[in-house]
Amino acid sequence: MNGAGRVLSSLAAIVYVLILAPIAIVVALAFSADNFILFPPSGYSLRWFNQLAHNAPLLTALWLSVQIACVVTLLSLALGVPAALALNKGQFRWRGALTNFFLAPLLLPTLITGLALLLFFTPLRLTATLPGLVLGHMTVTVPFVIRMMTTAFATLPDDIEAAAATLGAKPWRVVWRVTLPLATPGLIACACLSFLLSFDETVISLFLSGPRAATLPVEMVRYVEGRTDPLVAALSVLLIVATLIVVVIVERLVGVARAVGK
Repeated sequence: MNGAGRVLSSLAAIVYVLILAPIAIVVALAFSADNFILFPPSGYSLRWFNQLAHNAPLLTALWLSVQIACVVTLLSLALGVPAALALNKGQFRWRGALTNFFLAPLLLPTLITGLALLLFFTPLRLTATLPGLVLGHMTVTVPFVIRMMTTAFATLPDDIEAAAATLGAKPWRVVWRVTLPLATPGLIACACLSFLLSFDETVISLFLSGPRAATLPVEMVRYVEGRTDPLVAALSVLLIVATLIVVVIVERLVGVARAVGK
């Protein structure tokens, strides 16, 4: 290894340490026996996991986030997959402009998106409601689905679809019996990552949630504003494990880099 290689390896190691160090600290705090956040902990126990199991507000918010994420994922797939298929297979004018229009929300900071949704939803009385939260999350997940599925459809072999059409299959049957089955790994990866995006969405949820419709990220923010115990660290460890499971599934099916369109 030459000098440049050693420097790059050292820089990469520093970057990995900076990324993983906060996670390691959160994991250590999750097993703390202290009554407040102290690093390193003076002792270790499972007390905060036990208290988490009896924390009604966080558990209620968790269940609400799961419900919203499931609905958002289904609706995003129902809208995004046909749009991605049309953008990939269709031959029409302004296809490139239409693609950029659909993907534009991914370039906007969620702070701007959340504020715009708040101003738009308030006259419609959709703030602090489940439909409002679902629609708000879909402004992020639908463009993500379109991007991912456009990439997935672009990698499919055209000759199989052409062969099905040559044998007399109608276009809708080619899509249903050939295109979608071939794109199944991408669909599953897309559903998993869309679920995570909705479940983890914080900024838009902060703008649109209310006392009776608070998602888990919002409830976690409210919790740490008034308390300094490691309960949220215990919850974070569980969320990290769940996220890693989903990422491993996506990697096994289609590859994370390919799934996000790289």
